[in-house]
Formats: sequence, C-alpha cells, structure tokens
Amino acid sequence: CAPMPAPVASLRSMRPVAKLSPMMLLPVAVFAGFAGLAGWALMREDPNSVPSALIAREAPLVGATTLPGKTQLTDEMLRQPGVKLVNFWASWCPPCRAEHPTLTELSKTMPVYGVDLKDPEGAALGFLSEHGDPFHALATDPRGRIAIDWGVTAPPETFIIDGQGRILYRHAGPLVREDYTNRFLPELEKARAAAE
Repeated sequence: CAPMPAPVASLRSMRPVAKLSPMMLLPVAVFAGFAGLAGWALMREDPNSVPSALIAREAPLVGATTLPGKTQLTDEMLRQPGVKLVNFWASWCPPCRAEHPTLTELSKTMPVYGVDLKDPEGAALGFLSEHGDPFHALATDPRGRIAIDWGVTAPPETFIIDGQGRILYRHAGPLVREDYTNRFLPELEKARAAAE
C-alpha cells in the first residue's frame, strides 16, 4: 500500500471544529446586561436616590384610621399651605428608631405627619410613649395598602409635600448622618425657599 500524499494525511489529523451554540453565549449576554445596568446606576447624578413616579404629583390618599387618642391624618391636611413631611414608620423597624430624634426636631419647625405601617396598635402606641410623638397627625396602614399607593418599599420613608399637596421629594431610609445632611436637608431647604 502506498503512503498517502501529505495534504490528505494532514486533513485526517485535523479535529472537527466545534459549532458555537447560542446557549453558550447566554451567560456572556446576561453578564453584559448586569454590567451595563450596574454602570448606569453608578453614573446617575445621585446613585443613592430612589426615583419616584409621584414627584410633582398630588399625594395619594392617606386612609381613614389612626391610633387611639391620636389626631387622624387627613388628605385635607396635606393640601394646607406650607411645606410638610409625611413619614412612613413602624415600631418593629430599627432604622425608624434611629431617625426618631431627627423627626422630633423637625416637628418643632414644621408639620410632620406619620403613617404607621403594618404595626400592631399596642406596639405602635408603646413606641410613641417610649420615644415621644413627633407627629402632628397619624394614619395607620395595617395591610400596607397606603404604602403601595405611595410607592413605599420599606420603612422608614419620608416625603416632602408642598402647600398644594404635591410630592416634591421622596427619601428612602432613615433621616440620619450624611444621608440627612447631604441628601434630605438640601431638598427640604429648596422646598421651603420655593414656598416663600
């Protein structure tokens, strides 16, 4: 038998090339998507802010229940002249405890309204008795329906409301330290200046 010519021998020694399956590209595409989303989030003007679809819109309804012995928060109160705050809180929420002294100080210079979120009545009253009650009026939200209408993800969240009852700013998280001084306070001062 005669030896094979060199070109044919080299063709036999070549291995078949694996086909590139679209499923092999899926992890790369998913990673690229997450990387793009992370890059966008980091490049925003304020990567810590939580956007709200309700900015510049009329505040949603606040419900018709309150805690015993407390003033009922009404929708009309949100439309009274002047800047005011609406704070979603709960006794079971540790960050709510941390921001409570800030709310107490703010309540000395402006109306601060509270919405007690998914809280047993006794626990909420105990919290206010122990830490003080900074709220000029309260609403309760035992099922979380009001929070959904306001776009609240978890307490605490604080909204700055203007004299027409429109939401000017949403702050997700406790009003403490740098978050309070660098993010919330400038927005509050801007709202107060616009109201004058």
